[in-house]
Amino acid sequence: MKDSLEAGNKTEKLIVSQTASENAGKPIKAGQKAHSHKAKGTARELALDVLIRIEQDHSYSNLLLNQMLQKVDLDKQDIGLATEIVYGTIQRQNTIDYFLKRFVAKGLAKLDPWVRSLLRLSYYQMVYLDRVPDHAIVNEAVNLAKKRGHAGISGMVNGVLRNVIRQKDTLVLPGGLSTVERIALTYSHPEWMVKRWIRQFGESQTEQLCEANNKPPHVSIRTNTMKLSRAGLIELLNEAGLEAEPSSLAADGIIVKGGGNMALTPWYKDGLFSIQDESSMLVAETINAQPGEKILDCCAAPGGKTAHIAETMKDSGEIWACDIHEHKQSLIREQAKRLGLTSIHTKVADARDLPAHFAAGSFDRILLDAPCSGLGVIRRKPDMKWTKREQDLDEVCKIQRELLDKVHPLLRIGGVLVYSTCTMEVNENEGMVRTFLEHHPEFEWDQPKPLEIFPYEHMSDGFFIARLRKRA
Repeated sequence: MKDSLEAGNKTEKLIVSQTASENAGKPIKAGQKAHSHKAKGTARELALDVLIRIEQDHSYSNLLLNQMLQKVDLDKQDIGLATEIVYGTIQRQNTIDYFLKRFVAKGLAKLDPWVRSLLRLSYYQMVYLDRVPDHAIVNEAVNLAKKRGHAGISGMVNGVLRNVIRQKDTLVLPGGLSTVERIALTYSHPEWMVKRWIRQFGESQTEQLCEANNKPPHVSIRTNTMKLSRAGLIELLNEAGLEAEPSSLAADGIIVKGGGNMALTPWYKDGLFSIQDESSMLVAETINAQPGEKILDCCAAPGGKTAHIAETMKDSGEIWACDIHEHKQSLIREQAKRLGLTSIHTKVADARDLPAHFAAGSFDRILLDAPCSGLGVIRRKPDMKWTKREQDLDEVCKIQRELLDKVHPLLRIGGVLVYSTCTMEVNENEGMVRTFLEHHPEFEWDQPKPLEIFPYEHMSDGFFIARLRKRA
């Protein structure tokens, strides 16, 4: 499951960043501060740098923030503040702009990107956070403006923000808005997305979905059951002072509070767990691979689901993990090595070309974790709301159809094909599967109904998982 056409941009990668991989060999205990030669800076300065680069370079917020945090010397409290400012400002962007524009005479669009980002993050703190006094927020914003600009800019920033403070009580949405406008501005989503979801799910469900997208995700990890039980890992984490409890959604999942970046712990380095969203864990459960079987994971990078499949089949059998990008092959191999798994083999190939690499009917089970619009992971990547275009959704459907048509002949008669996405879009999910079944009567549903998870149901990612069987 990749965001739009970016193969490999999957839920697992949203959590296990490149920086985590780079630091995995230098574990620190929970709460321990690593010694480094990081640059000095403040939480708001770092947040401003991240927001500027997201707007100018279209960088992914989660990956960029992780990379930037590795370079600046901040304590745990400031890391939390910087993270909250970045995600909160992006999450609420169109609502912030809606109110800010009344205070900027020449309009937000005409401001330099760094000035616009500075005003946005300051507004977010004053309106949505209550831990810092307004005057302190203004003072730091003015200081940052002086540092990056000139007296005129800092004066403008000071004036705008002080006007916001004076008129705070008036910053409410007007009556008479249409349903689409009200939901879009209340929960800060683009109107095209709100309209689309209302057509598919209705007004009430759309409102729940938009509200859930603004809530921070919790940290969930997947037990490596080849090394210990879930209960054993929970006991280990709790004894170390963390708050760990079993997931109510996924059999191998654990929710962790107060652990920080779990990829920087010795337990992660030793392969006791992987970092994965609870919904994503249900994919391997649905495949239900058995020891000794031959499995194909068509779009596998960075390898989280591949590894989970290997763990569920006791690392006995053969799993081919394929991905279109050569550099992502190493991510899959690194996962397998860290977890102590030997049944995983990698191949660089476009999934549409896999029939040239494998014989027809040669796999017992196939996972097509398809490229998708990624709208189920907005809470982890809020910038997606503002960069995604509606036409992207139609383009990715074409690729999904091509992938299904190309990989299904590789499944043996009686075998299982699992199709999954991290979106709630009907056209990409049940609509895609039903169209496939109409054209391929040799396949049938192999479950009472497909798994469809909305972010507001379990506070996990939005997911769709369909299990099909190839009959004679």
